[in-house]
Amino acid sequence: MSLAKEMEQQGSKLFKYRGKLPIVILLLALALHAYQSYNGGIQNAFLKSFNYQLVCLLVSLLGLGIRIITLGFVFKNTSGRNTTKQIADSINKTGSYSMMRHPLYVGNFLMWLGIGMLTANLWFNVFFILSFWLYYERIMYAEESYLIGKFGEEYTKWSATVPAFVPKLSNWTKPQLDFSWSKIIRQEKSGIAALFIVFMLFHQLNYYFENNDQLDLSLSFWNLACILSIVYLLIVKLVQKTTNLLDDSKR
Repeated sequence: MSLAKEMEQQGSKLFKYRGKLPIVILLLALALHAYQSYNGGIQNAFLKSFNYQLVCLLVSLLGLGIRIITLGFVFKNTSGRNTTKQIADSINKTGSYSMMRHPLYVGNFLMWLGIGMLTANLWFNVFFILSFWLYYERIMYAEESYLIGKFGEEYTKWSATVPAFVPKLSNWTKPQLDFSWSKIIRQEKSGIAALFIVFMLFHQLNYYFENNDQLDLSLSFWNLACILSIVYLLIVKLVQKTTNLLDDSKR
């Protein structure tokens, strides 16, 4: 079997489980952070400070922002969360897709990188970056093979001028569609809640080992942010279940 065919087959299999990588990374990061905290914690004052945690949050929010800007302008049946098979009724060429071919994966990378940075462990973050590269390189290869097979020369011509992962800002083309807030609220509600839950868990680990095995039960920044994100998630789910306010058949 050729290497190209092997990568395509591997990517097609990994595509179905692409949502599992962040869970593995999260569990490893939490385990490492607990181990470090148990053995004296992070020694560098800045790396264990609230300001450093905010830096990590900003990296993750940048990734979330890229996802929001991307998804808010895409056509229906493109850039979805499907895991059973590839779906693409058209090629997204404007907005974020005019600067890079895989903006959602760039957004994912930054969201998870911010979480990895919470460990303040260089080697863990090197491991995360290499794992992401090996994992998603194959998924992107499989996706592009599918798009070439479906759209042919239209896709190859477009992809020849657009980088895969590192954005080319000079390529920016105005989106064809108006921004859809209903699509963003529907699709990103769980991701927003999960992000703040994870940051709260890291905060609780820090607090537990620094305060004689006690949890932080106050309305601290991370606890409050977590609570608000969960309330937001529940409200959106309730609105979706009881009304059609967020329905949009075109998006």
